[in-house]
Amino acid sequence: MAPTTDTPVFDDKKVTVIFVLGGPGAGKGTQCAKLVEDFNFCHLSAGDLLRAEQNREGSQYGKLIQTYIREGTIVPMEITIKLLENAMGDALGSKTGEGWGEGRGRFLIDGFPRKMDQAVKFDESVCLSSLVIFYSTTEEVLLERLTERGKTSGREDDNIESIKKRFRTYQNDTMPVIEYYSAQGKVAEIDSSPSIEEVFKKSTGVIKEVFAGKYQKAT
Repeated sequence: MAPTTDTPVFDDKKVTVIFVLGGPGAGKGTQCAKLVEDFNFCHLSAGDLLRAEQNREGSQYGKLIQTYIREGTIVPMEITIKLLENAMGDALGSKTGEGWGEGRGRFLIDGFPRKMDQAVKFDESVCLSSLVIFYSTTEEVLLERLTERGKTSGREDDNIESIKKRFRTYQNDTMPVIEYYSAQGKVAEIDSSPSIEEVFKKSTGVIKEVFAGKYQKAT
């Protein structure tokens, strides 16, 4: 039998990948930053990687990424997945401390996968994921947070028109991803409406369960 063309780059027995999903403004970045401090994760934000690539001098993808971000739509997965794979390889080659070394690593990947094809392709070709943390809240809360953030963020997609497009994209494309992983028993849903500290306490509990082996990878 011919070998599959999609052998994962990283071994999921050594590398833990936790996807962090939720609507725009759900608090993904805030929670990831706190979890990094306590558990020595490498936090990769798909959005940040894309924005950095967009602004990188000589990038062949810069203009394309800029257009997708401005329209509130999803950048082609080949670009996003390659940026994530490269960033993971860099971290595995340089990061030390708890959970790292000899090919081991632990990653929080924030804002990805945003579509089903991204989820399947990443699991098959980069690394099989362990869990999805899904931060859920109401659209009203998200709109209020993003409008406030837009006053200081300088992000071109933090405006009412782009925000509403992002909501629709999220509902149409990302919710099926959450349902897909839920069917595998790989989703931990956390209400992100309460205070940052309250949400963090629940997030910490979930991470401890992952490392204790409660969430088993689908085979």
